[in-house]
Order: sequence, then structure tokens, then C-alpha cells
Amino acid sequence: MTDAAPIDLYSLTPDAWTSMFTEWGEPTYRSEQVRKWVYERGVTSFSEMTNLPKALRMRLESETTLGTLRLSTERESNDGTVKRLWRLSDGQLVESVLMPYQDGRRTACISSQAGCAMGCVFCATGQMGFARHLSAGEIFQQAAVFAAELRERNERLSNVVLMGMGEPFHNYDAVLVAIRRMMAELGIGARHITVSTVGLVPQIKQFAKEGLQVKLAISLHAATDKARGALIPVNKKWPIAELIAACREYVDATGRRVSFEWALIAGQTDTDSEAHVLGRLLRGLRCHVNLIPLNPTGGFDGMPSEVPQAASFVHILESHGVPATVRVRRGIDIEAGCGQLKSDVIKKQRQAAPETSAPID
Repeated sequence: MTDAAPIDLYSLTPDAWTSMFTEWGEPTYRSEQVRKWVYERGVTSFSEMTNLPKALRMRLESETTLGTLRLSTERESNDGTVKRLWRLSDGQLVESVLMPYQDGRRTACISSQAGCAMGCVFCATGQMGFARHLSAGEIFQQAAVFAAELRERNERLSNVVLMGMGEPFHNYDAVLVAIRRMMAELGIGARHITVSTVGLVPQIKQFAKEGLQVKLAISLHAATDKARGALIPVNKKWPIAELIAACREYVDATGRRVSFEWALIAGQTDTDSEAHVLGRLLRGLRCHVNLIPLNPTGGFDGMPSEVPQAASFVHILESHGVPATVRVRRGIDIEAGCGQLKSDVIKKQRQAAPETSAPID
């Protein structure tokens, strides 16, 4: 037994993993056996590792841990979307979502922070404020657990989007480490990983120099500084002109197009005039616009656009030479939007607290 903090196996790089078992005097094949249990079988306890000697299982139990995420709540949608709320070792809660598609894609939407400091007014995560950054291991584990579970069903995790809780570029270094590990250890190609940012211009420029083919998505949501500043406070620090210039630098450096996320809020961001302003802003830029009917939250009174207006918005953008599609809304019945499940769980805890003394995070 050791007094040192347990080693999180999900935080170890392949070299560090091998070194640990070598230092323990274990043969190389034992290291590979444990890796298979963790990354291919997704086991949740060392007792399940039945081909290991009892002494090794006991040492693993006393000196390591199978990640720091513990399942708090899980919901499954009628469309097959699975949303999980994970409790971290310090009690913080974060979300991740697995979305299956009829064409065989299996996409994980994962979090990079507990809460978010960006304060976007229509986002449930932004409404709850910032708690802390996630470690690279905590980010990686969200994808690795889904990948292992899918592998057990003879399926594979094909795509990862960092569009869950938090601003990935506010936690830049840990996110980059996690992305590189997803590519190397989970076999997910760079072009099947997407990082979404509200527009941290210095990090966008740095990301363009990383030599990765990872996709970049920008949460734009308004095409003028006045309108965007009212929705996304960071726009006051890096206004639209600086943001679009950074996106052009990214396209020039990588040869990759940029995706722009645009929440369709009825009567606010979905009007024909807004579509024309956006079309003029993005004309000539190698990009694509993902139009997302708003996921309503308790802290924002906007409503999602109707189908005819969304179709009109697409048509107008295309008239400016800007391709656009309306994203299919998934998991609405299980509150799959960013931060919604955590907000619902905390609300219910608070309502129950006077009678049950349930903990509130």
C-alpha cells in the first residue's frame, strides 16, 4: 500500500503506461493485457481483469484508478442519443453525449471544462459559470469509454466533437494533449475530430500552426458586433473583424474550411435580413454554416425557428455562395443540449435539499 495519490490509468501516455509496468517488474505482455481491458473492453473494476494474477490486480487496485469519471446520471433518447453526467473526483459534474446516425457514424460530444467562463447568454453551461479546467486525462476518458463500449458491440467511435461543456481553447494545452491521444490511441483520424470555439483569436492563430487536420468550428450566432456582443461577451474583446481575419489565416495555413455554428432563434437570428448580413460577411471565405435550431434553456426566453424560416435562411446564404445546412436536433427529449442535463440535476437536488439534505454541487 502506498500513501501516494492513485495513478489515473487514463492519464498515462503509452510510454508512461509501459514504464509503470516495467518499474513494477511485470512482463510487457501484462501491460498490454491491462490496456486491452481498459481501452477495448471498457472495464470499470480491476476484478473484471480475470487473466491477471491476483497480486497484480490487488496492486492495481491500491495504486491506480480507472479514470476519475464516475457515472452520475444517464439518459437515452428516442433517437438513440445517450447523454451522461459524470461526477469527477472533486464532485464537479460534466456531460458527454453519444450520437448514433443511420449512416453508421458514432459521434461523441465531449466536455473540456466544468462550467464555462464565456457567459454566452443562450447556453445552459454559460449560465452556470466556470468551475475549473478538465485535465487531458478527464477529456480523453470521455471519448475512450464510449470507444470501448462501442467496440464491445462491434461498432466504432468514428467522430469526436469538443462541443460539450466549456470553451476548449480556454483550456488549450490539455485539449491538444487529449486530441493527440485520441488520434494515436483510439484511432480517430484528425479530420474526424472537431474543436468548437466562441472565438478566442490568439488560440485560433496558434491552432493553425499545430500541423493538425482537426476541424475548426466557430460559434458565431450573429454577424454584427452589436448583436454578437449581446449574445457572446467575448466578442467585445475580439470583435468580428478580428475573428474572421483569424479564420482566414487558419484556412490559408491548413487548407481546411471553417465551420460556423449559428443558433436559429425565432425572430432574432433567423430573419431574412440577418441571413443577408451573414452571407455578405462570409462571402469568399472557405467555410460552411451549421444552422442549429435553438435548444431552449430556463435562463433564456428565445425559441427555435420553424422549418420554413430555417429553409429560407439556407436559401439566402447559398445565394451569397455560402453553403449551409440545418443540423438535425437530437436528444431533445433527454436535454442533450450543452449543460442542460447538469442544470436539471442540480435544480432537482436543490428542490429536494430541504427535505432530504441532498448534496448540491
